[in-house]
Amino acid sequence: MKYSEKIKPITFLQNHTFEIMQEVTNTTAPVIITYNGEAKLVIQDIKVYEEQKNAMTLLKLLAQSTESMKKGRYKQIRNSFNSVRERLDNVHEKI
Repeated sequence: MKYSEKIKPITFLQNHTFEIMQEVTNTTAPVIITYNGEAKLVIQDIKVYEEQKNAMTLLKLLAQSTESMKKGRYKQIRNSFNSVRERLDNVHEKI
């Protein structure tokens, strides 16, 4: 996809709102809106936006996990399961 083909001035948006909405929905490609020759807005399908937000959240979690691993802040999986079992045993004893 070439973003250069999806750049429109704000007056085009004002005069062709419905067509832009259909284009964005049908192609899932964003449309970039310019004002005074500068890119100011990106119009994008809500489903694509949500997918991108979810992907960014996962990437952020992955980056945080990688950083934790580098700093040695992790447990071996066996130790993690043992900790969970101990907590569950403690809960069962209190019941």
